[in-house]
Amino acid sequence: MEALSLAAEHRDLVHDVAYDFYGERMATCSSDQFVKVWDKELEGKWRPSASWKAHSGSVWKVTWAHPEFGQVLATCSFDRTAAVWEEAGDIGGTGEKGGKQWLRRVSLVDSRTSVTDIKFGPKTLGLYLATCSADGIIRIYEAPDVMNLAQWTLQHEIPTKVTLSCLSWNPSLSRAHPPMVAAGSDDGGRVILLEYSEAARRWARIEPTGAWPVSSDPIHDIAFAPNLGRSYHLLAVASNQVRILSLRPLPEGGGRYTVEVVANMDQHGAPAWRVCWNVTGTLLASSGDDATIRLWKMQYQRQWVCVSVLRGDSIGASQVIGGLPSLPHVPSTNARYYKLGSITNSNQVPWH
Repeated sequence: MEALSLAAEHRDLVHDVAYDFYGERMATCSSDQFVKVWDKELEGKWRPSASWKAHSGSVWKVTWAHPEFGQVLATCSFDRTAAVWEEAGDIGGTGEKGGKQWLRRVSLVDSRTSVTDIKFGPKTLGLYLATCSADGIIRIYEAPDVMNLAQWTLQHEIPTKVTLSCLSWNPSLSRAHPPMVAAGSDDGGRVILLEYSEAARRWARIEPTGAWPVSSDPIHDIAFAPNLGRSYHLLAVASNQVRILSLRPLPEGGGRYTVEVVANMDQHGAPAWRVCWNVTGTLLASSGDDATIRLWKMQYQRQWVCVSVLRGDSIGASQVIGGLPSLPHVPSTNARYYKLGSITNSNQVPWH
C-alpha cells in the first residue's frame, strides 16, 4: 500500500472530500469557496474535470447523490445557504481543457446561520436532502420531480434547541426500519435521533430508554452503518474519541430504543474529525488530529479493535481486513488518497 498526495490547488483548507457511488469521481471543497471535481483515469491518477466558486463563504461539506438521479452534488456553506449542482456537459472554449460544466440548480436559503452539514437520503425514498445548521434546525427537502432539480420543497423543519455540526441518514430501510436521521452537536456533545412515522407523516424525536451516553465533548461527525441483516443499528460518533453506539428497538415498537456504547476508542489521542463505514457496515474508518486514519473492526469477542493505521506518506498495516470506506477529509490545502493493493498474508483479504 502507498499514500499519494494530490495537489488539489485549493487556496485554503480542504474541509471535505467525497467519492461518488462507484469511487471513480471525487469532489473536494474548501474555505477558498471553491468546489473541485476529479475523475479517475485508467492508470489510477486523478484528473481535475471541473472547478468553480460555489459559495460566498467557506464550503463545509460536499456530497454526491445516487447515480440513479444523474451527476448531482450538494454543498453547504458558512454563507447560510446550501446548493444543488448538476453536471451539464463540457465547457465550450473556456476553463480547464476537457472541463465539465456544473450548474447551480437551486439555492436553499432557509437557514439563518451557517449550514454545517448536508446529506442526500437513501435512494429508495426518492430524491431527499437533509441539512443541519448552527441555528439548531434540521431541514428535510424533497425534489418532487427528479427531472427538474430547480424545484425543491421544504417538507420538514425540526428544531432541536442545540447547535448542530453534523448529520447522517440511516441507509437501511425496511418495514422494520423506518427512515432515521441522527445529528450531532458541537455544543455539549448531544446526539439527536429522529425517526419518521408514516402514519403521522412527521419526524419524531427518539428518547432512548436507559442511560443515554452523555459526553460534553463537541461532536464533529456522525455516521450510521449500513445494516445487512442486524436487528439493531450502529452509529459511529467522532468527538475527542471515537464511539460506536448500538440502537436496539424495543419489542413493543412505537419508536422506542435502548442505546448502548459498544466501543469507546481513544487511540487517536486527539480529537477525531471524520468517521465513515464500508458498504457492509463491518469496517469503520476514522481520522484525527494525530494525522492518522485508523481502521476499526469488531473481533469475534465483539470487541472493536484497530486493525490498521495509515500515516501520511507511510502506512502501518498491522492487520487489514475487508473493503475500503470513503476516506475522511485531510485538513490541508492538498488532498491525500490511498492506493491499496493485494495483501499477501493468508489470513487477510485483498483490498481492491
